[in-house]
Amino acid sequence: MKRGIAALLVLSSVGLAQPICATTKTILVLGDSLSQGFGLAPSEAYPMLLAKKLRAAGLNFRVINASAAGGSTEGGLERLPAHLKRKIDIFILELGINDAFRGVPVDQIQNNLQEIIDKVKTRNPQMRVVIAGMQLPNYTTDDYVYAFGKMFADLAARNGAALVPYLLQSVAGDPSLNLSDGIHPNAAGQKVLAETVWYVLEPVAREVASREKLESH
Repeated sequence: MKRGIAALLVLSSVGLAQPICATTKTILVLGDSLSQGFGLAPSEAYPMLLAKKLRAAGLNFRVINASAAGGSTEGGLERLPAHLKRKIDIFILELGINDAFRGVPVDQIQNNLQEIIDKVKTRNPQMRVVIAGMQLPNYTTDDYVYAFGKMFADLAARNGAALVPYLLQSVAGDPSLNLSDGIHPNAAGQKVLAETVWYVLEPVAREVASREKLESH
């Protein structure tokens, strides 16, 4: 008898949960080691920290971190189809720096990023895009450094996307916020990245959430 009651309670709670799950929005993060949280636990990477901020703000979003260490724009294109099977409401794109380290022409990097955005938008026309910009250290030619940094703003303008001007703002070059390699943020650095992205993401998430409320009335 007790087992029967327990089973009914479980079924009831599942039934009650369904309407809540149905309204949950999805944020997909496609990035490289910076978004993956290289050398850290998955929960310490900024995408998962954003998930906590969203919950605390009363915004019903789940965050899927599809980032991979060493990720390039070509690699992003290859990995993308597996993530297009689900509806995406906000797409955070953080790729390109590894291409630049390999000397890939900026035009090619930009074309790949645009193709990624196009593919996601084709499946999710109402989706909002957030582009996480990066900058290069000044050890390459000035023209390349300038073109690479400008590329992210150009992409954001072309696609009506929200822009994080520089993901590593206040983190790059600070030994206390990076792992011993001096490149990847440590747990404290990832918290700063989360704040940097949250500043741009929060109004976008609120807009997406309010749009659903309007559509449901």
